[in-house]
Amino acid sequence: MSLKELSGLNEATEPDPPSKERKAAMAYFGPPMKFGVFLGPWHKIGMNPTLALERDLQLIDLLDELGFDEAWIGEHHSGGVEITASPELMIAAAAQRTRQIKLGTGVSSLPYHQPFMLADRILQLDHMTRGRMMFGVGPGQLLKDAQMMGIETTRQRAMMEESLQLILRLFKGETVTHKSDWFELNEASLQMKPYSDFDVCVTGAVSPSGPKLAGRLGTGLLSLAATDPVGIERLGQHWDIVQAESREHGTVVDRSSWRLVGPMHIAESLEQAKEDVKYGLLWITQYLHHISPHSTGTYDDVDKLVDDMNESGRGVIGTPEMAIAQLERLDAKSGGFGTYLIQGFNSARWPATRRSYELFAEEVIPHFNGQLDVVKAGYEEVVSSGTEWADATRKAQAEATAAYQAERSLKVN
Repeated sequence: MSLKELSGLNEATEPDPPSKERKAAMAYFGPPMKFGVFLGPWHKIGMNPTLALERDLQLIDLLDELGFDEAWIGEHHSGGVEITASPELMIAAAAQRTRQIKLGTGVSSLPYHQPFMLADRILQLDHMTRGRMMFGVGPGQLLKDAQMMGIETTRQRAMMEESLQLILRLFKGETVTHKSDWFELNEASLQMKPYSDFDVCVTGAVSPSGPKLAGRLGTGLLSLAATDPVGIERLGQHWDIVQAESREHGTVVDRSSWRLVGPMHIAESLEQAKEDVKYGLLWITQYLHHISPHSTGTYDDVDKLVDDMNESGRGVIGTPEMAIAQLERLDAKSGGFGTYLIQGFNSARWPATRRSYELFAEEVIPHFNGQLDVVKAGYEEVVSSGTEWADATRKAQAEATAAYQAERSLKVN
């Protein structure tokens, strides 16, 4: 059996622990867990907005260089903090600067868009990115956004579901006629086929609404409150809902399309990480207190805030080892998921933020994708041999020297 065939074995039929061949296949064919970033993006008030947008693109450049799998960019229209109004524009710009990272709308707020026009733009991006496009959707988060467009906030989720069902039909090449109280489609069809079978994901938080829709429509799930103390306890239940709805509606779902989101900032030490986030963590927490029902509340002591985040599991401000422990905890609580997305919350200045992602790529990702196993095995083979290899080399060098001297002596004589 080939390594590729081994890599596809059903885990339920494998020996426990996995065989040596299975481990080799997993290490060779890639990580069981993928990694990315979920960008609101949040920017501390006082930062030049032009430079803030450029810094977001620089971050995506960095993630691409470091081997991260995905970057998701949000849509917001008020508040002055999350200043990206069009994730599609950011994706188009980032696609020209990067080589392999996938780029998603994180998320497109469907009630804010005429479904046909949004579907057309997403399909164009699928072609322009050569299949690196991902489509994340949600009802919209900021109250002011909806109010400015005259949208009743209690209707946003229903509007999102209505829109998404039609957008998926358009992606499949169907001709759609539909009359709603907020838009109309008359024999609408897209003029191109998709370039790829790109991922479509719906958001979920603490309620069962997101998992229910993902299962019913057969999409991926973006769990935005995965590290919330309440949210994490419901992860297993949420996937049960996805599977139940999938069975009922005849769709296909897979854990590999499940993405969990949570905040992290890591450094070489816990003390350094705490020092780094003095720049913006308190400020971000205060901002979120006004817009999110899952916020931590208000604090005036960054050390206390960091300690509470770490102890509750709401986030990780600390070291690579703490990040690894958090991911293992999420894996156990959820029963397994596909991708972990670091919530890009810009709590530190750029040099420290950059270093955090570098450390994550250097020390956390290899822990989960098996890349270090072979390296460590090779190293242990050498050091466990004592000086055997060095002695053998020394002996060979001595013999070569003696042979050369003998050769020279014969020539002289």
